[in-house]
Amino acid sequence: MSWTIESAQTTKVIDGVPFAYHVAGDGEPLIMLHGSGPGVTAWSNFRDNLPVFAERFRTVMPDLPGFGGTGLPPLDDAYPRVAARWIARLMDELGFESAVFVGNSMGGAVAAELAVAAPERVRRMALMGSGGLSVGIFQTEPSEGFQRLFEFLGEPTRERMVGWLRTMVFDHTRITDELVDERLRNATADGVLDRTRAIFGSMFNPQAATTPPLWTRASTVTTPTLLLWGRDDRMLPYDQAHFATRWLPNVELHTFSRCGHWIQIERKTDFERVVTEFLTRKESATGDGTREQEVRA
Repeated sequence: MSWTIESAQTTKVIDGVPFAYHVAGDGEPLIMLHGSGPGVTAWSNFRDNLPVFAERFRTVMPDLPGFGGTGLPPLDDAYPRVAARWIARLMDELGFESAVFVGNSMGGAVAAELAVAAPERVRRMALMGSGGLSVGIFQTEPSEGFQRLFEFLGEPTRERMVGWLRTMVFDHTRITDELVDERLRNATADGVLDRTRAIFGSMFNPQAATTPPLWTRASTVTTPTLLLWGRDDRMLPYDQAHFATRWLPNVELHTFSRCGHWIQIERKTDFERVVTEFLTRKESATGDGTREQEVRA
């Protein structure tokens, strides 16, 4: 099975905001939320994973608000909470009462914010190098990856795009001229840099936030959660995985060695296998979120 951007892409206008997304497959709804890097779209993050997940799920990959083909609504709160509200509106448009989620980086923070605000809508979530749920313990703040990202936003050159991309992956042979050209073209398209700066501004401006940071509320995220982390992540370093694991009530952690921030690319087959197993696992839970053990004769 193969997919093209044309065959799977569509757009809905929701409350005056164009919302672009890709959709394929049948079955239980799965929503895959991308990260926040320069030039990112749902297609750039997950296009190679779509055929696999579409075999089992009704797979929707939206461009988050302000990215790709989706407009940026007013940022009256920190971006992940604004985006979570708009993902809920998209679910309403699609007729999804609930869904399972995959979230990459910023997309993980958006999924987690939705799970806090409306836990009945997020049945399970698999979060890769998730933003929001932790803070750096042993690494510098901001991380090397964020430093390179902010350098690019300040002066968007090809050299700085390459510098940022090198923090995304363990295997630098994956940084091809084609990848650099695609991300640079997307990142410097009309209006994109201004939207990206506004998004990060809402996250790093304490006066813009109406709620304490997500990591201070991690213990309220009761949704069954799988954390996936590259041991060599230079964007959201691996020590953050253990902070999040300590506080999330219903969580398991899968670590990938020789892997950076883009697990879905560097460890594609393993990522798809582990996530599919978690999202389709049959199990019951007690009221406090712990698993019941099956009794076998």
